Amino acid sequence: MIIDVDGIILNAKDYKDTSKIINIFTKEYGIIGVIAKGCKSLKSNLRSVTDKLTYATFTIYYKKDKLSILSEASVINNFSNIKKDIEKISYASFLLDLTFQVYKQNNDDKLYDLIVSALIKINENFNPLIITNIIELKYLDYLGVMPNLNGCSVCGSKSVITLSSDKGGYICRKCYTNEPIVSQKAIKLIRMYILVDINKISKLDINKNIVLEINNFIDEYYDRYTGLYLKSKSLLNNIKSL
Repeated sequence: MIIDVDGIILNAKDYKDTSKIINIFTKEYGIIGVIAKGCKSLKSNLRSVTDKLTYATFTIYYKKDKLSILSEASVINNFSNIKKDIEKISYASFLLDLTFQVYKQNNDDKLYDLIVSALIKINENFNPLIITNIIELKYLDYLGVMPNLNGCSVCGSKSVITLSSDKGGYICRKCYTNEPIVSQKAIKLIRMYILVDINKISKLDINKNIVLEINNFIDEYYDRYTGLYLKSKSLLNNIKSL
């Protein structure tokens, strides 16, 4: 059947000489594997709408559980600010790769709303690291490995003093051993990252050191508990170190 569906291209790879196979993430149908025939041809009307990060309404000859065929696409948002900034592109690419991996483990349609909202905010020039960290934390819930941020992850005490990826979340003074101490602001904000509605973010004015404290915890936590190792993450880390 022919369907019109909003979606975003998570990844694309060349197929034969002139075509591509793309994975389009949609809310209604999940991730659809699609062949874009002849899209690499200079005269193809699909040439500009078959790259990673394309957010559009796609017209597809849909075949459930098989490779569908792309007919045409109308761009919803071209993410122009992202595409002209290598740092933003790197964050967006990582988030698309992460979304693909998370959806394979938990095909919840809420993931679609989260990734679209995040990309829109990055395109609106909100701090891409903060937006990425918010998404990473929210995705941990779908992976079933959410850190304990309701109290000390060891004893449950509410009087927490730092974060520990090794112990799985907040740590109180009684259960503290030799973990790095983070600021109280980071302790409060990381919980807000999980609770915040990305669509309602209108301002992100957070001290750089606090942002990095939260990011370091999330990076260590992902390495320890998710088993996800993405090439785009390594590229992103290289860019952040410049």
